[in-house]
Amino acid sequence: MTARESTLKAAQQALQAGDFARGAELADEMLANAPDDTEARYMAAVSARYLKQFGRAQSHLQALHHAMPEYGRAWQEAGHLARAQGRRDDAIAAYSLATRLNPALDASWRALADELQGASRMAEAAAAKAQAERIAALPRELVAVTHHLHEGRLLRAEEICRHFLRANPRNVEGMRLLAQIGIKLGILDDAEFLLDSAAAFEPDNVQVRLDYIDALRRRQKFEKARDEAEGLYARDPENPLFQSHLAIESMQTGDFDRAFELFDAVLEKLPGDAATLTSRGHALKTTGKQEAAVASYRAAFAAKPDHGDAYYALANLKTYSFPDEEIAAMRAQVERPELGFMDRVHLSFGLGKAYEDRGEYEESFRFYDEGNALKRAQTRYSADAMSEELSRQAEICTKELFDSHSGAGHAAPDPIFILGLPRAGSTLLEQILASHSQVDGTMELPNILALAHKLRGRRAGQSNYPEVLHDLSLEQLAQFGQQFIEETRVHRQGAPFFIDKMPNNFRHIGLIHLILPNAKIIDARRAPMDCCFSGFKQLFAEGQEFTYGLTEVGRYYSDYVALMEHWDNVLPGKILRVHHEDVLDDLEGQTRRILEYCNLPFEEACLDFHKSKRAVRTASSEQVRQPINRSGQDAWKPYEPWLEPLKDALGPLAL
Repeated sequence: MTARESTLKAAQQALQAGDFARGAELADEMLANAPDDTEARYMAAVSARYLKQFGRAQSHLQALHHAMPEYGRAWQEAGHLARAQGRRDDAIAAYSLATRLNPALDASWRALADELQGASRMAEAAAAKAQAERIAALPRELVAVTHHLHEGRLLRAEEICRHFLRANPRNVEGMRLLAQIGIKLGILDDAEFLLDSAAAFEPDNVQVRLDYIDALRRRQKFEKARDEAEGLYARDPENPLFQSHLAIESMQTGDFDRAFELFDAVLEKLPGDAATLTSRGHALKTTGKQEAAVASYRAAFAAKPDHGDAYYALANLKTYSFPDEEIAAMRAQVERPELGFMDRVHLSFGLGKAYEDRGEYEESFRFYDEGNALKRAQTRYSADAMSEELSRQAEICTKELFDSHSGAGHAAPDPIFILGLPRAGSTLLEQILASHSQVDGTMELPNILALAHKLRGRRAGQSNYPEVLHDLSLEQLAQFGQQFIEETRVHRQGAPFFIDKMPNNFRHIGLIHLILPNAKIIDARRAPMDCCFSGFKQLFAEGQEFTYGLTEVGRYYSDYVALMEHWDNVLPGKILRVHHEDVLDDLEGQTRRILEYCNLPFEEACLDFHKSKRAVRTASSEQVRQPINRSGQDAWKPYEPWLEPLKDALGPLAL
């Protein structure tokens, strides 16, 4: 046991024995050696509260909220502190947040029920009491799993949950929790199977059904997700929760008329529901109705001033400029210590964009940097691990591998893969190609990434991929290729060719070539500083964790360039590289070059890509509805004083 562990244990024992002065002394000792020790900070706050040193307790909690905004126990302690001081409204707010962040905090549910009853909010008090009773009835193993899950200890949560399910294989809550862990770990196929099984055991369990819909959507099984949402809606067509889920799934399947009808039905019952107003705004934006989208987003934060998602949605239009009063409102929200984690992230990125539009670059960078720092701490991304993963592709996927598998795979020429880094101009290339009569635009399809994940196997801490590519038979490779064509058919509208725009597919070009040797591959490349800084400024819905740090995004770009060089060497002539700057300089020439590579005749509509009415789901959706322009070129230069870490990571590429 280390000295720190010994002191921590002694402090915990002191608190359990009621010796709060000793607990505070030991916690302070640990903080003197390590000011970022969150466990010591938590115990210092608890000790100070019991010693009635309320100002000291509040100071510790503020530091803890800043370091760990989503730590439910810290907000539970904030509730206890407010309660000790007679601040009922603050206690209710803190306990409510604690239970949202960790729904297994029974002490918070019980205290919340008491405080709500004291405020004569009887219906809410009864609901909180029911939640406390539900937790009390759960097996203690599942309560522990929930704590670990919501406090970020996923592997420990998985270990306990699997052990419990071995003894209780039909326990639906255990299955649901293991599926939640799987979703957080990115093991979506397992999560889907678990939730499908749980729904079969308890068909009327609404939470299981909602989780199942979420898992299906994450796997982009949109038709099936919509069928499930239709099933819930049929049970109670007037339920706004079911209406909302069906609206979202209708939007995902392209039925925007039905989505808008259902969003309007929800808003008739809940006119100020910020989440629905924001989702409706997303649907309006996707279908090109920008003015209506702006109005919906603004209505969302008018109803709920801390709804960061709506503010960021406006920033993410790329064409919206925040007025003074909205900037002031955003700044007021980020000053609130109890602001939710993702609301803080959204508002930080929103303020970064707001100040960028005003030319106040130092303030803009400060907010972009804060938003990225929050996300980086949450993701635990490792640039070293990613470099190793990409170098293994080059090491394993040799010319000999491809020569030995010549003629393998499924012969379909249908797919056109546009890949590279996000924010590199891939949406523009997709819009140009999708304007052709023989090409369907789809979206960033997860199928190749899912196949690579499947090939990794289940060995703890190890991966069979990409080494397993050497062992796959000709029949298996053909089967994987055919499976890709069949699974992606749902996204097509009947054209002979279709686009898969998942940028991260560049990591798996070897796999793509082996299973679909006649597919076209276009590498969308943008100038390094422009591409990397644009990624740093972008808050992605999920994935792309490498963008949340200047060093990390610079290293990733360098690794990407090196791997693409390898693919060029072992698969000469396979990949068409299209530089974004060349498209800006010569739209027609580069369009003809792309169409020639794809064996497609020239069509004038490809040059009028901005007139297309197709739904566009990426961050560039509004930009590609305008004629080609250079607004994003050299956007990094005003920020140059703060970009040394990026330049250092890019090395010679930054020149």
